[in-house]
Amino acid sequence: MSASTSGFATRLRALVRKEMRQMLRDRSNLLVGFLLPIALILLFGYGLSFDVKNAPVAIVIDEPSLAARELVAGVEGSSYLASRRVGTLAEAERLLGDGKVDAIVHVPVDFLRQRGRGAAQVQLVLNGIDSVTATTLEAYIAGALGKAMEHRFDRGQGTAHGAGQIVLVQRIWFNETSNSTWYLVPGLVVLIMTLVGAFLTSLLVAREWERGTLESLFVTPVRPIEIVIAKLAPYVLVGLVDLAMCLLAARLLFDVPIRGSLVAVLLSSTMYLVVSLLLGLFISGTTRNQFAASQVALLTSFMPAMMLSGFVFDLRNVPLGVQVAAQVVPATHFMALIKTLFLAGTDWPMVARSCLILGGYALVLLFATRRTLRKRLD
Repeated sequence: MSASTSGFATRLRALVRKEMRQMLRDRSNLLVGFLLPIALILLFGYGLSFDVKNAPVAIVIDEPSLAARELVAGVEGSSYLASRRVGTLAEAERLLGDGKVDAIVHVPVDFLRQRGRGAAQVQLVLNGIDSVTATTLEAYIAGALGKAMEHRFDRGQGTAHGAGQIVLVQRIWFNETSNSTWYLVPGLVVLIMTLVGAFLTSLLVAREWERGTLESLFVTPVRPIEIVIAKLAPYVLVGLVDLAMCLLAARLLFDVPIRGSLVAVLLSSTMYLVVSLLLGLFISGTTRNQFAASQVALLTSFMPAMMLSGFVFDLRNVPLGVQVAAQVVPATHFMALIKTLFLAGTDWPMVARSCLILGGYALVLLFATRRTLRKRLD
């Protein structure tokens, strides 16, 4: 082996040994490299699912005949659906509008007469805010009704009563075209507010700790709460500009309706933005390192906002433990509210409840962030 080759190998071993030691000392790298893949594997494998389970469905039978009851028995017996009988279509529509049911199966008053003519119509009304769930529910209900008809034919009752086909007449509320863009764009507002808030501001205080400029503030009369507010103000403006761009893009580029009050949209979005900003400042003040702060912000804000807020998955279809964990994430409460405001309209009790929750998060994070900026030198 030549001297140059030997020197190269020696230098390479030394550099690899140095990098290995540096990696083992950097716990944030190990956290991202090992724990994050494990968490994603477990989350995707066990916690998240596109399947619909125990979806609430209202059943309205205008003609209480034996044939109608046997038909809806397939829906009532499905393990994927949680059905309930409702007296009138108006009552069922009120439940659908309030979000208490995801679908309505309506058997009309002339069901028997239609069957005698060869084909009977059954109306299916779906909540289209979540287009994935609506499509899955349509398939489940159509399959359940088809199974009920098969049982009748197996018993020979179909021929005896002149039964023909069942035609499922579908209506979709809140997302008439079943456009997935209508479902995704409101969720993007949440992700952008999270990105602008927590991810960007997570670097602010850490940068000043690394540069040593924060210590110079400690000899001035400036109080920690004033530092927090001063650092929040510019990014609140940036976030509001981003919100305006999101709203304009939703209407002008993607034709997504904004059926709720614009005041409610602005109020709730601003409150969530403040929560995200305070979370980023708290992370920044706690870690005091830009690289670590950016990684912690990614793991504690952006990833939960994407995976556990209901942006991709219907939270009712995940295990109870994941549902409980999701309720701790501020984005979960804002996600449900912004989708309702965009596609369904203004539900003021829901607006008040979500804003109170976000306000509570803001107060807790404000107090915690203020403590990280106390005038002390470590």
